[in-house]
Amino acid sequence: MSLTGAMHIGSSALTASQLAIQVAGNNLANAATPGYSRQLAYLTPLRGDHSQPGLSVGQGVRVSDVRRQVDSALQSRLWVGVSNEAAAGQTHDILAQVESALNELSDSDLSSALSSFFNTWSERANLTKSSAAVVQQGQQLAQFLQRLRGDLVAQRDQVDDQITAQVTRADAILTEVARLNGSIAEAETSGGVASDLRDQRDSLITELSGYLDVSVVEQASGSIDVLVGSTPVVLGGKSRGLMVRRETRGGAVSVKIAVAQDQRELSVTSGRLGGLLASRGAAVNGTIDTINTLASQLIFQVNRIHSTGSNQPALRSTTASLGLSPGDRSLALNDPDNETVSGLPFAAANGGFVVRVKNAGTGAEEETYIRVDLDGRDGTGAMGTDDDTSADDIRAALDGVAGISASFTPDGRLRVTADSGREFSFGDDTSGALAVLGVNSYFTGKDASDIGVRQDLVTNPNQLSVGQVRDGQFVENGAAMQMVQLQDRTLTALGGRSLKDHWGDEVQRLGVATQTAATGADAASLVRENLDAQRASVSGVSVDEESVNLLTYQRQYQGAARFISVVDEMTQTLLTIV
Repeated sequence: MSLTGAMHIGSSALTASQLAIQVAGNNLANAATPGYSRQLAYLTPLRGDHSQPGLSVGQGVRVSDVRRQVDSALQSRLWVGVSNEAAAGQTHDILAQVESALNELSDSDLSSALSSFFNTWSERANLTKSSAAVVQQGQQLAQFLQRLRGDLVAQRDQVDDQITAQVTRADAILTEVARLNGSIAEAETSGGVASDLRDQRDSLITELSGYLDVSVVEQASGSIDVLVGSTPVVLGGKSRGLMVRRETRGGAVSVKIAVAQDQRELSVTSGRLGGLLASRGAAVNGTIDTINTLASQLIFQVNRIHSTGSNQPALRSTTASLGLSPGDRSLALNDPDNETVSGLPFAAANGGFVVRVKNAGTGAEEETYIRVDLDGRDGTGAMGTDDDTSADDIRAALDGVAGISASFTPDGRLRVTADSGREFSFGDDTSGALAVLGVNSYFTGKDASDIGVRQDLVTNPNQLSVGQVRDGQFVENGAAMQMVQLQDRTLTALGGRSLKDHWGDEVQRLGVATQTAATGADAASLVRENLDAQRASVSGVSVDEESVNLLTYQRQYQGAARFISVVDEMTQTLLTIV
């Protein structure tokens, strides 16, 4: 080996050491940089010199590659862990907010409001409370239901705003990932690895995983395809975009996330967006539905009792609360085309009711049974509603009863009026038609969105029907006692549960779900932290280790410099001899 070859060996050692020192220095500089992956300089000996027979001497060293230390499988598991943690945390937050809105186990919760309402009826039945107190308590309950539902609707709107904001950010991340894909593919054309760009891209994918569950497929060019489920949202250097799509069906608005390019719906099951979508349906909408169901059954069942209640003297006139359009008045109450009635959460059934007309002067009373045919069959026995009872049929039947007349108001409400010297009441309504039409009702509305107490009662609480005719005898507190019993009566519409049990079960379900979500969030955080620790052991920068490497490369550099100095002295000696 010549002195020139020796000089090349020393030069290669200086160059390799200098580059390795730069790599170690860069690692130390980024020891605290989030998302940075440790880089490693790979030193490779140069091929030996075979110019002299029987001898092979190396020609120095070179840095063959500078490669970041990343475990791709571990990185993918970490992204899954980030998505799961974000989803679990978001779900717990929403459930906790719903639970806070209900404020159960306090003095201002729905359970207390229901109990106060029925207790007031009990006190009225025992003549210790006035009718005005019963009406006021009903107003308070109705206002509480409306306010509670309004709070949950506001929370749902807030969730929708969060979904929109997070989709906007996720869409921006996809655009940036696509841009980095192009930059990485261009930078790695010569065969190198764009480590810094790849770290930036990985950090963006980590952030994106916090929003929704993604998977990544790397291409030979160095770019990646990003998929949500089996649907690609980034293909190489092109982002297909994300968008929020809202659909209205049956008056309910659903929120979906779709690909902006073709509006294909995405199945988002994890990340904060997955948690928001799931919680919006199960926690928020589910609780709103439960409150609406409770309110609708409260309205219907209370009105069934109140419509057949009576006082002394009985009714002289009553106007129903439900207004029917002209076309719906002649359609059967069970006809799907009857939009007024089919849109209600409760319905009349096959049966009938009694109307009693009393001569106020003589005390003579006559009963008439009004048949309500809602069996869903026509005169031949075939399925159909053409022969079933309509609101107009009920009006005609009532109008045909001696001593009273019946008509529709201009806005379609059924009005029943007694003739001079007559008074009337209703009873034994097995059909529920009176409650559906709102005849002599207590509540108005259909659910928690519009529940209220009938304005006539608010204006004149003495119209409250407290008594009831039973077996031909007037019971002064008959209707009031039925109201008291209603709170514990099992209802088919509530799955064989009472009003109180129905709400109690919902509160318990929500409490269990919130506790489960809290446990799940803690577990998901532990998993993610463990995966983070594993990644740090592979890709993280150890200051101690890099310090050792720095000393090693420094010694190598010093040794190479000393080697070159020796070779230079030898060269000078040779030149002196020559």
